[in-house]
Amino acid sequence: MDQKILSLAAEKTADRLQKFLQTLKEDDLANLLQNQAVKGKAAGALLRAIFKGFPCSEEAGALRRLKIYSCCVKLLESGDLQKEVASEIIGLLMLEVHNFPGALLVELASEFVDAVKQGNLTNGKSLELLPIIFTALATKKENLAYGKGELSGEECKKQLINTLCSGRWDHQYVIQLTSMFKDVPLTAEEVEIVVEKVLTMFSKLNLQEIPPLVYQLLVLSSKGSRKKVLEGIIAFFNKLDTQHSEEQSGDELLDFVTVPSGELRHVEGTIILHIVFAIKLDCELGRELLKLLKAGQQGDFGSNICPFSIALFLSVTRIQRFEEQVFDLLKSLVIKSFKDLQLLQGSKFLQDLVPHRCCVSTMILEVVKNSVHSWDHVTQGLVELGFILMDSYGPKKILDGKTIEASSGLSRMPNQHACKLGANILLETFKIHEMIRQEILEQVLNRVVTRGSSPITHFIDLLSDIIMYSPLVLQSCSSKVTETFDYLSFLPLQTVQGLMKAVQPLLKVSLSIRDSLILVLRKAMFARQLDARKSAVAGFLLLLKNFKVLGSLSSSQCSQSIGISQVHVDVHSRYNSVANETFCLEIMDSLRRCLGQQADVRLMLYEGFYDVLRRNSQLANSIMQTLLSQLKQFYEPEPDMLPPLKLEACILTQGDQISLQEPLDCLLCCIQHCLAWYKSRVMPLQQKEEEEEEEGFYQDLDDMLESITSRMIKSELEDFELDKSADFSQSTGIGIKNNICAFLVMGVCEVLIEYNFSVSNFSKNKFEDVLSLFMCYKELSDILNEKAGKGKTKMANKTNDSFLSMKFVSDLLTALFRDSTQSHEESLSVLRSSNEFMRYAVSVALQKVQQLKEMGHVSGPDGKNPEKVFQNLCDITRVLLWRYTSIPTSVEESGKKEKGKSISLLCLEGLQKIFSVVQQFYQPKIHQFLRALDATDKEEEVEVSVTQRAAFQIRQFQRSLLNILSSQEEDFNSKEALLLVTVLSNLSKLLEPSSTQFVQMLSWTTKICKENSWEDASFCKGLMNLLFSLHVLCKSPVTLLRDLSQDIHGHLGDIDQDVEVEKTNHFAVVNLRTAAPTVCLLLLSQAEKVLEEVDWLITKLKGQVSQEIIPEEASSQATLPNHPIEKAIIIQLGTLLTFFHELVQTALPSGSCVDTLLKDLCKMYTILTALVRYYLQVCQHSRGIPKNMEKLVKLSGSHLTPLCYSFISYIQNKKSKSLKHTGEKKKEKTAAGPTAMARALRETKPIPNLIFAIEQYEKFLIHLSKRSKVNLMQHIKLSTSRDFKIKGNILDMVLQEDEDEDEEGTASEHEGQNKEPAKKKRKK
Repeated sequence: MDQKILSLAAEKTADRLQKFLQTLKEDDLANLLQNQAVKGKAAGALLRAIFKGFPCSEEAGALRRLKIYSCCVKLLESGDLQKEVASEIIGLLMLEVHNFPGALLVELASEFVDAVKQGNLTNGKSLELLPIIFTALATKKENLAYGKGELSGEECKKQLINTLCSGRWDHQYVIQLTSMFKDVPLTAEEVEIVVEKVLTMFSKLNLQEIPPLVYQLLVLSSKGSRKKVLEGIIAFFNKLDTQHSEEQSGDELLDFVTVPSGELRHVEGTIILHIVFAIKLDCELGRELLKLLKAGQQGDFGSNICPFSIALFLSVTRIQRFEEQVFDLLKSLVIKSFKDLQLLQGSKFLQDLVPHRCCVSTMILEVVKNSVHSWDHVTQGLVELGFILMDSYGPKKILDGKTIEASSGLSRMPNQHACKLGANILLETFKIHEMIRQEILEQVLNRVVTRGSSPITHFIDLLSDIIMYSPLVLQSCSSKVTETFDYLSFLPLQTVQGLMKAVQPLLKVSLSIRDSLILVLRKAMFARQLDARKSAVAGFLLLLKNFKVLGSLSSSQCSQSIGISQVHVDVHSRYNSVANETFCLEIMDSLRRCLGQQADVRLMLYEGFYDVLRRNSQLANSIMQTLLSQLKQFYEPEPDMLPPLKLEACILTQGDQISLQEPLDCLLCCIQHCLAWYKSRVMPLQQKEEEEEEEGFYQDLDDMLESITSRMIKSELEDFELDKSADFSQSTGIGIKNNICAFLVMGVCEVLIEYNFSVSNFSKNKFEDVLSLFMCYKELSDILNEKAGKGKTKMANKTNDSFLSMKFVSDLLTALFRDSTQSHEESLSVLRSSNEFMRYAVSVALQKVQQLKEMGHVSGPDGKNPEKVFQNLCDITRVLLWRYTSIPTSVEESGKKEKGKSISLLCLEGLQKIFSVVQQFYQPKIHQFLRALDATDKEEEVEVSVTQRAAFQIRQFQRSLLNILSSQEEDFNSKEALLLVTVLSNLSKLLEPSSTQFVQMLSWTTKICKENSWEDASFCKGLMNLLFSLHVLCKSPVTLLRDLSQDIHGHLGDIDQDVEVEKTNHFAVVNLRTAAPTVCLLLLSQAEKVLEEVDWLITKLKGQVSQEIIPEEASSQATLPNHPIEKAIIIQLGTLLTFFHELVQTALPSGSCVDTLLKDLCKMYTILTALVRYYLQVCQHSRGIPKNMEKLVKLSGSHLTPLCYSFISYIQNKKSKSLKHTGEKKKEKTAAGPTAMARALRETKPIPNLIFAIEQYEKFLIHLSKRSKVNLMQHIKLSTSRDFKIKGNILDMVLQEDEDEDEEGTASEHEGQNKEPAKKKRKK
C-alpha cells in the first residue's frame, strides 16, 4: 500500500492520490505511517505523499491532515523512532503548519498545551513544533472561535500562552519549554508571564539543572523583562545562601543538608559566568544590572544586594564598558553603608525605627570566602575593589609632618572603615588564592615606593599582615622585595621604618633578602641626602634588635613583647647565634661611623641603642664602650673644672650657619637609661659568675655622671655664659648659639634629675641634688620664657620634649603624692617643699600625654611599647586622680596666690587628656584601665562592669563640679568647670545607654542646666553639648530644642519691639549673656542633625516606594509597614517647626546666628518639599495622604512661612540701617564703606535661597493637592508675586531725596563728625 501511495504521489496531478487516500480509513493510514516510521523506511516520503493527498483547501482534507499530525506527534513522543527519522518527520511537520486554517491551529495548539499540563509528554521531542504553531497562529488575522467567544489569532496565542503558564509543568521539561519560547514571537506582557512562570520553577528543580535553565532564560530575556530575570535569579540565590548559612550555623544536628557547600558555590559560579556572557552579547542586560545596583544603593538593599549579586557585579567588571561604573557604584555603596551605620549608632530615634541590617562589608568578605570554589572570574574584581577602597579612603595628604584627614572628624570614621575593609579584602584574597599573590604583593610594594609624599601607613600595615601570615610563601616573591630595597634611600624616613618593620620576618627566613638589604643600607650610610643616612641607621638598628646573639636574655626576661610573632618562623631559621654575633658586631662597626655625622643621625642612634641593648643584651659591652668613648669627647676630666661639659664642642659653626653638632643631652639620656638597665638586668646575673674584667665601663660611666651632677650644681649660669644679660634673639649668631646651649643645659639637668632620683634610694642628699638641678633648669627656663615673651617666638621651649621617661614621671609622681612610707618621709619632704618642682612633675606628665595623643607614642625608652605606656598611664592617672580629689583647687588656691595654674588644675587637665587618649588608643583595655584606678579593688569575685566603674568615677567629678557651682560669683573658676564638663562627657561615653547609670547621668545634667545660671559662654557650651550628646542616645532631642528656643526668645525679645514676650525659663543656663550666639548656634547645629536624620528616613522611604510597584488591590495593605516611620517623620518636623517658629520671631543679633538660622530654614523647607514629593509618589499607588500630614502642612502655613517673610524684612531693615550708618561714616573713612557693603551682601545671600525653597515647597503642595484631591493650600497664603518692574515716578523721587541728602551731607560734614557717638564706630 505504501508503494502505491508513493507512486501516485509521483504523478503530476494529485487527483488520483486524493481519491485513493479517501478510500482508506484513518486508522489504517495511521498504522501504515507508524510501521514505516518505526522500521525507519521512507517515512518522510510517505508523509509528504499523505500531505499532498489532503490539501488544506478542503475542510475534510484539513481535518484528516490534523489527525495525521496528531498521530505523528504521538509517534515522536513514543521515543520508538530513530533519530534521523524523527528529525525528518519534525522538519516536514514544521513546513506544513502554515497551511492549516486558523481554527485547526487553535485546536492543535490546545492539544499541546493540554499534553504539557497533564504531563503526557514522554520525551518532549514534539515540543519543537509548538513555536511554529504559535507563530502561524499569530499571523492569522481573522477571528477564531476560542472558548466561548471569538478572538483574533494574536489574542488566541496570548490566551494559550497564559493557559500554558498557569498549568503545572513537569520539571524535566522546564528547560525545553523555556528554550521553546525563545522561538515564539512574544509581546512584552507575554514575556513577563513566561519569565514569572520559569522563575517559580527554580525552587522545584535540582541544583544541577539550574545553570542550563538560567542560560535559556537569559536568551529569552533578550525579548524583554530583563530586570525581572536578573531580580529573580539574584533573589533565588540569596534565599539559597541564607538557608545554607542557617543550616551550617544551626546548633541542632540536621539529618540532611539540602546542598553541599561546594556544589552550591560551583553552580553559582557557573551562573555568574552565564550572566556575564549574556551581558557581553546584550548591553541592555548590563544596564539593567547597573540599575539594580543603583536602586539597592539608594533605597533599602532589599534582596538586590547580597553576596551572590556582589560576586556578579565584580565579575561584570571584566567587561570594559561597565568596569568603571560598577566600581564607582560599589565604592559608594560601601561608604554609604558605613555612613548609615554611623548615623544609626548615634541616634536612638533612628535605631527604634529602622531594624539593623547586614552590612555590605560582611557581604563582600563572604564573597572572598566563597571565591575559594574556583571563582577566578571574581578574584580579579575583588583585588581591584580592595585597592580602590584603600586608595580612595586611606589617610590623606601630609601637612607639617602630620597626616591630615581630608574630611571632618565625623566622616573620618566611615572612611577609615572603608579603607580597613579594602585591606581585609586583599589580605583574605591573598590567603585563599595562590595565583594572585604575586600581583597583590607587587601592587602594595609599588604603592609604598611611588607614593612617598602621601601617607601610606595603611599599605605598610597590609604588607606587614601579609608577611606575618606566611613569610615562607613570600620567599618565591623575594625578587620583588629586594627590588624595593633599591629605593630605600629615596623614601621618607617614616616609610622606611615601616617597611623595614614589615619585612623583618622575611630577613630571618631568607638569607638573600637579608644580604641585599645590608648592601643597600651600607650604600645609604654614605649617601648625600640626610634622610637616606637616617634610614640606614634605622635599618641597622632594626637588624641588631632582631638577630639575637647567643647568651642574650630572652625577650620575656626583657619584659618586651616582640612586635611580631616569630614562633613559626624561627623553626626554619638557618643561622646560628655565633654567625649572628659576627654579623651584629660588623653592624656596630658601621654604626660607630655615624657618630661623626649630623646631629639628626646621632640622635637616631642614641634613641635606638637602648632598645637594641634590651633585646640583645650580649651587645652591652660594645654599645656601652661606644657611648663612653663618645661622652669622653665632651667631658672635662678635671674634677674642679666648671662647667663639667664642653658645650662649645657640641656646636658647629659654618660661616653664618650655626647648628647643633652633638645632641649631648640625648647622649647622656641614652647612657643613663642603658646604665640603669644594665645594672638591673645584666649585673645580677654577672655577679653570680663573678666576671670582673668587663665592669670597667660601668664604673667609669657612674663616676662621670656623679661628677657631672656635683659640678652642674656648683656651676652658675655665668659659667655657661647664659645669664640674664645674654643675647637670646633668633636673629643673631650669638643668640642662636645661646639658645642651643640653653636647651642643652636644660636637657642635661633633666637627665641628671632622673639619674639621681633613680640611684638615690630615697637618700636626702640625693634629693637635695635633684632640687638644685631643678632650680638650675627652672632659672634657665624662666629666662628663656621671659626673652621669648619679648620677642615674637612665644613659648619657644614648648617645642622641646622633656627628657624624663614616662616610667620615671609615673614613679616621681607616685613618690611625691602617694608615698607614705615612714622611712622616706624626711627625704621626700625636701622635694615636697618645692611647689614649683611638684608643678613641674605634673606638667611633664601632661606633656607626655599630649605627645601620646598627637603621635600615638611617647619619646624615651619603651615609648613605642603600647603595653608599657598603658601601664605608666594607669599609674599616672591614679596619682593625678587622688591628688585632684583629695586637695581641691579651691583649697589649694586660697592658700597661695602664685602665678600659673595650680597643681590641682594641672592634675585635672591631665585627667581630661588621659581619658580622651585612653578612648582613642586603648578602647579594648578600658575595663582594665578603670580597674587600675579603683584603689579599693582587691581581687574580688564579683565582676564589675565598665558602666559601674565609669559611674563611680563620674560621681567623684560630679561632686567637684557641684562644689564649684555652689561657690560665690567671684570664686567661680570657669576653666576648671569647663575641664570637669569635658571629663564628664568623656566618661559618659563609657556608660551603656540602656543602663540606669546613664539615665541618672542624663537627669543630673538636665538638672544642672535647669538650675545654674552662670554667665560663662564656654562653660554653657560644654554643658549643653554634654546634655545633647546624652539625650540623643535616649530619644530624639526635638522637644528639648523647642523648650530652649522659647527660652532664647524670652531673653532676647521679639523682632516686633511692641510685642512683650513672656519668659519661660525652662533652662537657667540660657541667659542674656549665653543665649546668642552660644546656645543659639548650638541648637541650630542640633536641629541640622535632626533634619539630616529625617532626610535620611525620607530617602529610605522613597527607595522602598520606587522598588515596590504594588498591584492595585494589595496597595492599601502593602505599604502599612511604613506608617510608623511616616508618623515619626511628621512628628519630628512638626516639633522642629515650632522650634523655628520661636527663633524666627527672636531679635537675634546679626552675624553667625542669623546666617545659620536662614540656612537651616532653607534646609527645613527643602526637607518638607522632599516629604511632599514622597507623598506624590505614594498617591500614584492610590493611597491617600494621612491626616497628620495635612496638619503639618497647615502648621507650616500658619506658623512658619508668614513669619519667615517678616523675619527677612527685619533683617533687611537692620542691614539698611547699618548701611546708612556706614554711609554716614564713609566721609571720614572711605575704606569702611566697601567692606561693610561686601559684608551686607554676604549676609543677605541666604535670603534668596530661602525664598526659593519656600516657593518650591508651595509649588509641590499644589501638585499634591491636585493628585490627592485634598485642598492643602487652604491654610497657605501664597507668597506675594515679586515682579521686579522699575516704577519711574518712584525712582525719580528716591533719586531726588538722595541728591538733597548729599548736599546736606557735604555742608555739615564736620558737624556730623562731632555728633557721631564713639560707640557707633564699626570695627573693620
